[in-house]
Amino acid sequence: MSEENQKGEKGIFRELYDTLFEHSWAMWIGSILLAILSICLFMISSPWGSSGGLLNWGQNLFSGIGLSLEKSAPAGVTALFEYKYALLSITMLIGALGSALLGKEFAIRVAPGGELFKGLFGGILMGIGCILAMGCTIGGFFSGWAALSGGALIFVVGLVIGVFFAVKYLLWEMENHPKMSTGKSGTFLQAKTKGTSLQPLAGIVVVIIGAVIALSLTGQVLIGFGLIGLFIGVILQRSRWCIVRSLREPFMTGDAEPAVAIIAGLLVGLLGFTVIKIMGIGGEMTMVVSNFWMPAIIGGLIFGFGMTIAGGCTVGSTWRAGEGHVKLWLALIGIIIAAPLTAEYIKPAFMNMLPASMKQQIFLPDYFTYLGAVVIMLLILLIWFLFAKWNERTGKLSAM
Repeated sequence: MSEENQKGEKGIFRELYDTLFEHSWAMWIGSILLAILSICLFMISSPWGSSGGLLNWGQNLFSGIGLSLEKSAPAGVTALFEYKYALLSITMLIGALGSALLGKEFAIRVAPGGELFKGLFGGILMGIGCILAMGCTIGGFFSGWAALSGGALIFVVGLVIGVFFAVKYLLWEMENHPKMSTGKSGTFLQAKTKGTSLQPLAGIVVVIIGAVIALSLTGQVLIGFGLIGLFIGVILQRSRWCIVRSLREPFMTGDAEPAVAIIAGLLVGLLGFTVIKIMGIGGEMTMVVSNFWMPAIIGGLIFGFGMTIAGGCTVGSTWRAGEGHVKLWLALIGIIIAAPLTAEYIKPAFMNMLPASMKQQIFLPDYFTYLGAVVIMLLILLIWFLFAKWNERTGKLSAM
């Protein structure tokens, strides 16, 4: 091979690298790719979810220190690498870390003390909310919506209410207690802005380690979840995918781009999930849980408030933790601690006090047929899109 060809080859690979990791991707691209990967997970076993994996992390933690979890895990606690959603969360974190390193965006970022507290407290609220609602922004909303779950419709209402009140609180805090978000902070291990950096090489090593972990597992389901989780982590970090932004920005800046991006993913997921269910490839009741309507709205409200003050939902906290944000490490810790304790001590009493009519398992096609259910979901997405674009242009509901 001539020297000229070698240089040309090197230029091609450099161009590919720069395309993937030099700049962030458009969020709508990430959203569509994530919906496609969720469809792939559904075809393997079940769609994308996040809170169940973090719940399992917490169950293993408490089981390891000798705390009995008879209600949270009556059949015993499943090991981390034997439960598909726990594994998915692990490889998502590895993928996000590898992607941040490849893009030279990793750094240990220590926020001021007030922000760190909000990260932990927000994580605790998310841990409580996802258990009461029986899902988070992924399983309860992004996948639940595509699964034609009636509970997903109510859950998103709870999320919006929680986000609204959280934004009001943050604006009040900025005006009355500005020191909460200011103070000593620090950034460590940041890549050099000029010159060479070892971060891309470290990123390659991290991604290879993640792939080796996934391929060393037993069974096609675990291997599939492990590998797809790795890709999800990369996509989340590169596209800076965030459901919090899609629900928060109408009340803050009015920016419609995050909402439009999430809508694009929901459209793809809705199409894929509907075909899978109609064809009998996956179970009709998959991602349809008994949370309609009271658990969904109360859990959604608590979760929405928590994710807004923490600065990320379950997956948002995961990929930002992979970038090195200590505040989001604390958010994950809050979720991991609060979720199993809520499942053990709070959820049983909460569900027992509700009548059956307030905690139903609603699969929309049972009431409206598949065509009717899909049309309803599409109309709601259209209304959301029109509202987001209208508010972006008028700023009627924006605080800034």
